[in-house]
Amino acid sequence: MSTTDGTPLSAHVDAITDAGEYRARSGKPLRLPDGREIGAISEVPRLYVTRAFARLAQAPVLPYATRLEMLAKAADLFENAVLEGQSIDDYLDLVGLCAGVPRAVAQASIAAIARTLRALPDTLAQEIPRGAVTSLDDPRVREGAAYWARQGRTLAVHASGNTPGVHGLWPSALALGYSVAVRPSSREPFTPQRLVRAFREAGFTSHVALLPTDHEVADVLVEQADRALVYGGQSVVDKYAADPAVLTQGPGRSKTVITDDVDWRAHLDTVAASVAGLGGAACTCTTAVLVEGDRARAEEFAAALAERLAEPEAGKHRTELPLVTARQLSEYVERVGQGTTAHGRTDIVETVAPDTAVLHPVVRVAADAKAPVLGVELPFPCVWIAPFSRADGIAPLAGSLVVAAITEDMEFAQRLLDEPGIANVYVGAHTTTWMKAGVPHDGYLSEHLMRTKGVIR
Repeated sequence: MSTTDGTPLSAHVDAITDAGEYRARSGKPLRLPDGREIGAISEVPRLYVTRAFARLAQAPVLPYATRLEMLAKAADLFENAVLEGQSIDDYLDLVGLCAGVPRAVAQASIAAIARTLRALPDTLAQEIPRGAVTSLDDPRVREGAAYWARQGRTLAVHASGNTPGVHGLWPSALALGYSVAVRPSSREPFTPQRLVRAFREAGFTSHVALLPTDHEVADVLVEQADRALVYGGQSVVDKYAADPAVLTQGPGRSKTVITDDVDWRAHLDTVAASVAGLGGAACTCTTAVLVEGDRARAEEFAAALAERLAEPEAGKHRTELPLVTARQLSEYVERVGQGTTAHGRTDIVETVAPDTAVLHPVVRVAADAKAPVLGVELPFPCVWIAPFSRADGIAPLAGSLVVAAITEDMEFAQRLLDEPGIANVYVGAHTTTWMKAGVPHDGYLSEHLMRTKGVIR
């Protein structure tokens, strides 16, 4: 139970507010995938949360330029600095050994989050409506204008633990003048802990908080905040569906579609990267591939994809899981995959250490594009293949965070763009995991946090 240099590994994730770090009396053990306990994550009570939000709501709104300067400074600190005694290598050890996230994935996430923070001036400039102003000093106010205004003062974030990269989204709220409280995932609390420390050292001492809680108190954050960003499964999406103050980030169910006017053999690497990139755990990873043509063409594609995913390079970023969890996921695949055809390795659980395992990719072919299994999303490389026809319409592709359309048919691509149930459309040889600062992930967060007001002076 040690880091890469042999130092004993220990971890404590405490609450962080304007008063500093606070270790609660109650806590939840932090464990390695093999079950060994290495520390604890504090679980603060309801009263602590309500008092923290009362102070967050009173934090002064800093000038816009000042906020952007502080965020750029925080990017450098997050990426390089020793924060509260934690070096970047300490952080990577914790994320890798405790959360099971491959070191290369964590390193890439650090760089991506830092890039996102540095790009916020350009990103927010794109998000602001063209006719809107951000200051009463803007000369357009004299003739009457739209003012870009916050819809509240505080944002609560219920973070997920599938990949560190999810924490690249909520910091833009700080740029917009919000105060933010994050409830970290108990599986991977180390990224938000490091980010909050970086923000505090950069100057956001009264504007950001880390509030780990148990599940009962978690709802208090949403109740106390003016706006909320909540990650979770379909049950979480359903829970908050009627609350306009809550933006849910649920299952991505991202898909790739390959039409019959292209040769799928030329795009195997792209599809494999979409399935296995980021350990197969991100909401942008491909969950289903629709192959235009008959069942035989889908089976041929699936066999080739399974072979490509079995190559060592494709498997080096697999997440380590408790052995019992890996076996449960394998059993679940067998249950939901009844009636599908399996390609590749049939025993997908590989023990890599005592009580620790990785899961090999699952590639299975369903009878048609209407099969419910195409919507099953799992936290490892698991992809469902089905035959598809453009004549059947685009309904099988709806309900997707990303659709990567490998096609030469721009009319078909336009239909995908016009479908309200698809958040992002990438046309051509692009992975579903492709991202770029300034390009919306699931819309811009500012669409949830901001509004326009009429103003004249």
